[in-house]
Amino acid sequence: MDVRDRVVVVTGGASGIGRSLAQAFVAHGAAGVVVADRDAAGAVAVAEGLRASGGKALAVTTDVSKEQDVQRLVAEAEEAYGPIDLFCANAGIIVTGGVEATDEAWDRIWAVNVKSHIYAARAVLPGMLARGEGYLLHTASAAGLLTQLGSAPYSVTKHAVVALAEWLSITHGDAGIKVSCLCPQAVQTGMTGGGRGAEPRPATPPGTKGTAMGDGLLQPEDVAEVVIAALAEERFLILPHPEVETYERRRSGDRERWLRGMRRAQAALSGRGPSDA
Repeated sequence: MDVRDRVVVVTGGASGIGRSLAQAFVAHGAAGVVVADRDAAGAVAVAEGLRASGGKALAVTTDVSKEQDVQRLVAEAEEAYGPIDLFCANAGIIVTGGVEATDEAWDRIWAVNVKSHIYAARAVLPGMLARGEGYLLHTASAAGLLTQLGSAPYSVTKHAVVALAEWLSITHGDAGIKVSCLCPQAVQTGMTGGGRGAEPRPATPPGTKGTAMGDGLLQPEDVAEVVIAALAEERFLILPHPEVETYERRRSGDRERWLRGMRRAQAALSGRGPSDA
């Protein structure tokens, strides 16, 4: 997809990767960009900046964990600019801990990281299928292909996003629906302590320093340019950190070896020596 003259919606658009995606879409000639975020002031600020740069942009306050909000977002976007060509389900949060994390934490991250993607697909697929074209971009994470040390909820929900994106591509690909899944490692955003986020998040999510950050901490604008190139090629898997492809192959090629290696990484992060792993 060439984003020129296309109508695009970006959730989580007030900061981080979402903001940079919105800026990149305007820079590449999008007909209209809708910036959706629970942070109303942040979304307005981004939209104003996009308009100041010559683009057409609209801010819509949206809690993506609520289906009625997502439905309203789609309605407002279509009223302003017409049918949505590209929907970027980008909003996400992280909570730390394992199975002992509270039900409230599990429910919240499941709603934001997974159900919001379902709500988005429900809202836009009927129109896209009727037109015979449309594009869904799902922001997951390298954790959705590998794992996230220190956060079972994040790892589980990001794996679910990858699975949903694959299912959508398989089920609707022959009907003109394109699907891409964005799986970066460490990016300088509110989630990694590098910017304003919609919710309080750990300054350094477990499993990043010493592992993901070892492959480089990317800037959100760098990720956005990788996305623009991948959309033009209509690639399913978008890997701003190309090393992730190697890790995924190692994981699938020898799962036992990969698990042993990840246990060593976990031991190093927790301060335990190899003999304790």
